[in-house]
Amino acid sequence: MYLNYIAVLLFWLGALAPAIAQQTATFTDANKPYQEALSLYRVQQYRAAMVLFEDAQATSNDDNIKANSAYYLANAAIRLHQRGADSAMESFVKQYPTSTKRNAAFLDVADYYFDTGKYPYALKWYKKVDQNTLSRSDLERFNFNTGYAYYSSNRPDQAEQYLGKVSNSPKYGSQAKYYLGYIAYEQDDYDGANARFDQITDPAVLEEKMTYYQADLNFKLGNFKKAIAMAERQLAKSNRKEISELNKIIGESYFNMKQYDQAIPHLQLYKGKRGRWNNTDYYQLGYCYYQQGDFESAIGQFNKIVDGTNAVAQNAYYHLAECYLKLDQKTEALNAFRNASQMAFDPAIEKDALYHYARLSYEQGNPYESVPEVLGGYLKKYPSDDKEQELKELLVDSYITSKNFEGALELLESNRQYGDEATYQKVTFYRGVVLFTEAQYKEAFNLFEKSLKATPDPDFGARAWYWSAEAEYAQGHFDKALNRFKKFQAHPSASNVKEHEKADYQVGYCHFKQKQYAQAEPAFASAVKVPGLPTAIRTDALMRLGDCQYVTSDYRAAMAAYAEAAEIKGPHQDHARLQSAMCHGFLGNTDAKITALRKFLNENPSSTLQDDALFELGNTYVKYNKEAEGLQAYETLLSNFGQSSFAPKALLRQGLVHYNANRNERALEKLKGVVDRYPDGEEAQQAAATVKMIYVDMGQVGAYASWAKGKDRLQVTDAELEEASFEAAERQYIEGNNDKAIAGFETYLKEFPEGPRSTKANFTLAQLYFTKGQKDEALPKYQVVADRGTSEFTEQALTRVCEIYVGKSDLTSALPFLDRLEGSAEIPQNRTFAQSNLMKTYYDKKDYQKTLTYAEKVLKADNIDDRIKADAQIMIARSAIEIGNMELAETAFAAVVTIAKGEVAAEAWYYDAFFKNRNYDFEASNASVQKLAQDYAGYKKWCAKGLIVMAKNFHALEDAFQATYILESVMDNFSDFPELVAEAKGELALIRSKEAERNASVSPEGN
Repeated sequence: MYLNYIAVLLFWLGALAPAIAQQTATFTDANKPYQEALSLYRVQQYRAAMVLFEDAQATSNDDNIKANSAYYLANAAIRLHQRGADSAMESFVKQYPTSTKRNAAFLDVADYYFDTGKYPYALKWYKKVDQNTLSRSDLERFNFNTGYAYYSSNRPDQAEQYLGKVSNSPKYGSQAKYYLGYIAYEQDDYDGANARFDQITDPAVLEEKMTYYQADLNFKLGNFKKAIAMAERQLAKSNRKEISELNKIIGESYFNMKQYDQAIPHLQLYKGKRGRWNNTDYYQLGYCYYQQGDFESAIGQFNKIVDGTNAVAQNAYYHLAECYLKLDQKTEALNAFRNASQMAFDPAIEKDALYHYARLSYEQGNPYESVPEVLGGYLKKYPSDDKEQELKELLVDSYITSKNFEGALELLESNRQYGDEATYQKVTFYRGVVLFTEAQYKEAFNLFEKSLKATPDPDFGARAWYWSAEAEYAQGHFDKALNRFKKFQAHPSASNVKEHEKADYQVGYCHFKQKQYAQAEPAFASAVKVPGLPTAIRTDALMRLGDCQYVTSDYRAAMAAYAEAAEIKGPHQDHARLQSAMCHGFLGNTDAKITALRKFLNENPSSTLQDDALFELGNTYVKYNKEAEGLQAYETLLSNFGQSSFAPKALLRQGLVHYNANRNERALEKLKGVVDRYPDGEEAQQAAATVKMIYVDMGQVGAYASWAKGKDRLQVTDAELEEASFEAAERQYIEGNNDKAIAGFETYLKEFPEGPRSTKANFTLAQLYFTKGQKDEALPKYQVVADRGTSEFTEQALTRVCEIYVGKSDLTSALPFLDRLEGSAEIPQNRTFAQSNLMKTYYDKKDYQKTLTYAEKVLKADNIDDRIKADAQIMIARSAIEIGNMELAETAFAAVVTIAKGEVAAEAWYYDAFFKNRNYDFEASNASVQKLAQDYAGYKKWCAKGLIVMAKNFHALEDAFQATYILESVMDNFSDFPELVAEAKGELALIRSKEAERNASVSPEGN
């Protein structure tokens, strides 16, 4: 039976075969190009397919094949990205409006662009689709794809419209809810997002995409424990970027739960947005370290917030300051508190930071603002604060500690509630001392009087008596000064204060200046016995003691005092030895005197008293009939010391010796030499009188008259009138009638400008003007005396001329007088004064080698005070910098810091910091800048320069916050110094550039 069925089947197949073969051949021949093209299209051989579709479209008579070929041609062109492909598809739709592929064409192209991720192109074609012609499944796909395309094109509102239509679709529902939830998530609608995510049931969607976002959502909703659990579950299956973000979620969740120890490792693993941390990231990790007591690590994070201007930054700077305080880094804390105090995001932090900034400014000094300004700023901003009284007291004390006694006095006198009587007593006293050092003696005296009226502290009362006496003494009121020194000595607290050791010495000088030698002697005798009296003062007291005894003819006692002074190796040694030699003479020991004088000359070849000794030696030889030796001594003096005040005296003595020995011609030679070489001295008048006597003795009166007529300053007529005019003025001077004396001397000089006493008149008049403070009137009188050659007034006149020009800062005019003074001064202090100012003059002229030469001369002088030493060292240091000798400059500035005061000290401390920075000793350099800020805040230029060095130090120490903050502060607070602001800007740009490079290259795990 099975075989019968086979036979029947074969029969039918055989019968039908010719017909079937005939139909297939006919169909295939007509549609072959189309079918082959379709086969190639389906295997994505679009170029080859297009050739056959074009052939089929051209050869086929079937409209359906023509339409389909046009459809596939347009599709292939789209897939090959050919120009005009979209137009081809549009043409197909227009040309074949009845084609079954018309609506499918738009959807197919849109789906193609969707599948290739070209969502804007996909949206263009989805908009052309007639949704009414789509099947249910196609419509769902259409809605989902359109919604996702809008989502991917950042058009969430349109995306929600389409995705919402398929949110309940079995196929697309979970995906649609995911994207709808994510849209809500990105719009910070966390509740809406959470609701969408909770509706997702597709395990694949949940597994792949949901856990990360649910962790973040729970974090943002404050469900920190749930966020931690979800994030930890997701870590193992996440990529590198998600691992970083998940660690941030975990770390910040622990942070918000105040579990700082658990937060730290996760915050460290966060990589930042685009590989960079922001200020909040640094703050959170820093705060965790802060809460754990790891202040070093906390600082390492907080100080990376260099440009913060929000509440996070204010908090960070405040806690950074606290960390610095915990580590006793008060300078750094001051900067951080200042930064926090300048932000108003949290008023409580702003206020507390300002309070700490003010306190630290008082304790440490402030390089940006004066400490009184900071304290006063707090009191002004927060009046009636519970810290008001504390800060008021600190305010006054800050003026005192910063040595701004003028400011303190203004504050106290405008509002006494800022300080009590004891404070007022102290401030008036110290302000008086400052004015005294500035030579404003009258003003200083008035303040000492105010201090005396405020009596809480007896020690300051005693000191006020002492310094008021010094002020009187400095004004030449020696009797008033004496009275006050004695009141000081009688004060119960006198022995408690340091001034006590100098009181006897000053009492001695008050008597000495009034030529009360008998009364001065016991005072000096008492002074030399005071324990601890500075060596220079004790030596001077011994000299004055000897002088008093010398004047009162107690020569043996004077010799003992001089001998003791000579044993002290110092500037008075040669004077003491010379005076001892003189005492031998008064005691009748002529040979001992001569021996002592000759020994003095041999052992003290560089002494300024060589001319004194030679003159006295010549006198002694002549007196004891050793004429030749005496004349030789005078000649040596004239040869070696022609500008000495003893030179005219020596030449006169030579003339007189020859006259007494009847050697008239030799006598006339010497005596005329006195008149010619020294016409302005009294010796010239005596020499002229003797010349007259010699000519009279020789019977050559005519020769005398001829000689005298050629001498401008020899008055052979009206002598009595000239003398009377001078004596009238001098009498007023002696009696203390200074105004009448000035008028008298002016009258004398008007009538006798070249009179024999005109030099003395000019000098006395200059002294009177100078004492009254009329230096412009005194100057020309001193110049007349200085320009007339050697006289007893020459050195003092030269000194005054130099002093006045220097006081006017006219060093160019002073220069020739300073040169003359250095070459002729017999008093060491005057020579040092000249050398010191020559040093400054040459520095101003940029002649640095001469500056160095004179500075070395100044430093070699004996018994100079610290101010002069500091001036010399600063000149050496500045000149060394100018010529590039940094080693010499460093050594000189190191010496300056130990002795300088005022602005010179500020400069020295700056360079101390500068050189320590240069030597990579950054912390020590910072300490020097802090010293500069604390003690010399008033010298803004040096503070600003010091701050720039400090910024460099902090950057080298990897504290970017301190470095940038300090430089920004320089830019904000020192606009008076544009060159320093420009330097700070350049340094800040450099630091920020380096920090940006470092932050980009250093892994956040190292944060």
